[in-house]
Amino acid sequence: QVQLVESGGGLVQAGGSLRLSCTASGSGRAFSSRAMGWFRQAPGNEREFVSAISYSSKGTLYADSVKGRFTISRDNAKNTVYLQMNSLKLEDTAVYYCAAAAYYSETSDQQDYNVWGQGTQVTVSS
Repeated sequence: QVQLVESGGGLVQAGGSLRLSCTASGSGRAFSSRAMGWFRQAPGNEREFVSAISYSSKGTLYADSVKGRFTISRDNAKNTVYLQMNSLKLEDTAVYYCAAAAYYSETSDQQDYNVWGQGTQVTVSS
């Protein structure tokens, strides 16, 4: 069973930056053969797509709300996916979840992801 552990969340002022990391461990389908995604859920809201990356890093997707500010990347040798978040806004405050897809290609559909991390809190203050 693959397990995902996120880290890097915290409190940051608006306009600042954070880098989230998500490391995979355990048995099962290899990290390097899965697309990976980041999702977030703010209080009172449904969980929403943020960004995704294909197994090879050749394909990426971004939500319109983060395009140009967030960058997703991965290091298959370290079984880790990253989310670099710049120019953070108050509305970026949420719990951020890492997820592993059942497919090779990047996807924004939550139903395509079958392994989820426990989440890491990101709070942006004014």
